[in-house]
Amino acid sequence: MNNLLGKTKIELKEICKELGLASYSSLQICQWLYQKKVATIDEMTNLSKSTRSILKEHYQVGRVKYTHKVESVDGTKKYLFPAQHSSVEIGIEAVMIPDRDRATICVSTQAGCKNACKFCMTGRQGFNGNLTATEIISQFIEIDEGSILTNAVFMGMGEPLDNYDELMKSIEILTASWGFAWSSKRITVSSIGIIPNMKRFLQECGCHLAISLHNPYHEERLEMMPIEKKYPISEIVSVLRQYDFSGQRRLSFEYIMFNGVNDDKRHADGLIRLLKGLKCRMNLIRFHKIPDLDLDTTPLAKIELFKKRLNDAGLLTTIRASRGEDVFAACGMLAGTNKKEI
Repeated sequence: MNNLLGKTKIELKEICKELGLASYSSLQICQWLYQKKVATIDEMTNLSKSTRSILKEHYQVGRVKYTHKVESVDGTKKYLFPAQHSSVEIGIEAVMIPDRDRATICVSTQAGCKNACKFCMTGRQGFNGNLTATEIISQFIEIDEGSILTNAVFMGMGEPLDNYDELMKSIEILTASWGFAWSSKRITVSSIGIIPNMKRFLQECGCHLAISLHNPYHEERLEMMPIEKKYPISEIVSVLRQYDFSGQRRLSFEYIMFNGVNDDKRHADGLIRLLKGLKCRMNLIRFHKIPDLDLDTTPLAKIELFKKRLNDAGLLTTIRASRGEDVFAACGMLAGTNKKEI
């Protein structure tokens, strides 16, 4: 059975045409799916019974329900969803992060990841398939906090720009007036720097962009991030300099800190040189220990000194609060399995 959830207004209009339904029904279906968030076609009560009957012959709403959730001591919640199109039995995870008047969802776009970053549990499990817009939007709707979400970060499992078409379809649904009607400024997309799709994203989308940097030096970044061979960080930054970030769209860099690996004065100075003159901010992230990996977390005092050096050089830098580590919900810890069950 085909799914309606995850379809754009244009796609729904084409479906209505194929089924011989009135074209205006597409807007009504959009409203039921994305504004009223119904689970069944029968709930679309302003569609005639005959229209609903025809739809049900070929389609279902198709929401994907989570199968498990776990809550951290800090209030962060991690949800496990089945990956419908994965070639193996592994799930995907979404994380809800509460912070005073904000409720942010960390969204997954792939089951696993093909980029094999050394320090990331998702990358270490390999690539098991792209998610559809149905599966992506289900994460927004099905979690318990779906009705109160204020922000979204595409920083969960997978590389969003490796699943570009489904990512962009999902963002269209989130930001269109017929969809969730969110401002694009409520959404941040993270990437390791897939240059061709990064260019497309910056030309076609107004959402914020966050680049996973982690080391300013080519050989050292390559050791931890194989993508550096194809898309060196120097080329990524060179491309980013061609775009205007002086308005509302924000450019940030993510920098996980590993003790004795990328956290000394030389690395801070390398970042300052690499990003000099670029309108951006730096987010320093404490490394979260994962099994079978001989890397340690930089002490907080050392992170603070690193932050001060960057700020003193004019590079706006913050330390991102660590959330959900006790339930494997923190940065780099998502793996699509029921770890730390309660």
